[in-house]
Amino acid sequence: MIVSLLQTQIFILVLTRVLMIMLALPFLGGSLIPNQVKIGLGILLSMFIFPWQSTQTTSAADAMPLIAFLEAILEELIVGAMAGMAVTMIFGVFQVAAKMMEMSAGFSSAQIFNPTLNDTGSAYDQFFMLIIYLYFFAINGHHVFLIGLQKTFEAFPVNSGIDKLMTLTPDRLVTLFSMIITSGVQMALPITGAILLADITFGLLNKVAPQIQVFFLGINIKILIGFLGVGLTLSYVAPTVRSMINSIGVVMSRLLGA
Repeated sequence: MIVSLLQTQIFILVLTRVLMIMLALPFLGGSLIPNQVKIGLGILLSMFIFPWQSTQTTSAADAMPLIAFLEAILEELIVGAMAGMAVTMIFGVFQVAAKMMEMSAGFSSAQIFNPTLNDTGSAYDQFFMLIIYLYFFAINGHHVFLIGLQKTFEAFPVNSGIDKLMTLTPDRLVTLFSMIITSGVQMALPITGAILLADITFGLLNKVAPQIQVFFLGINIKILIGFLGVGLTLSYVAPTVRSMINSIGVVMSRLLGA
């Protein structure tokens, strides 16, 4: 098979979008993952996605001019960033929940840097997100991501033109942001509610027995409630996490106007 110049250009456009979307994955876009691995995986995925036998990319078709090709690359960067933002927002739901729980449990003052995930947070935050990432792979969330990646080319074909790009309105981002806050609060509500009841109990205890060091006693108990809450609410959180992960492809396509 003879590869034409147009086929090479379309492949570069596909690769540009794939790499931009891949960077949105927290465990793949970090600085610890070598760039050679990211580029190699992006090339491998692009080879499966690229329509080699399409009539629009045959060897007889004319190649795109240089200016049009550079404009198409810019379009793919924007589309890839938009689709990758959808992935970031899905994982942002879990990060919002983790931040709310860590603040309630009193972990927010002890921040650590996790080089594996290239993120800064408390031990509680890192523990909760680690559970989410393990569950992501356990339910084949990476398969859902790959399917969503392929469907972005159906929702927004390569080199669709600036006219289709202008249809990406900000109201879709506003809807996703509101979904992140609402879902994150609902996920963290059982644990934050339990810690709030503990705070109210300690406040009443301080009025009844002022000689008890309620502050130092409450720190240990709230930490215990926080970790027990994660274990006891996993059965409650698991269906929500599964539903959010399974909606990655849908959110990516919806953000692009499908």
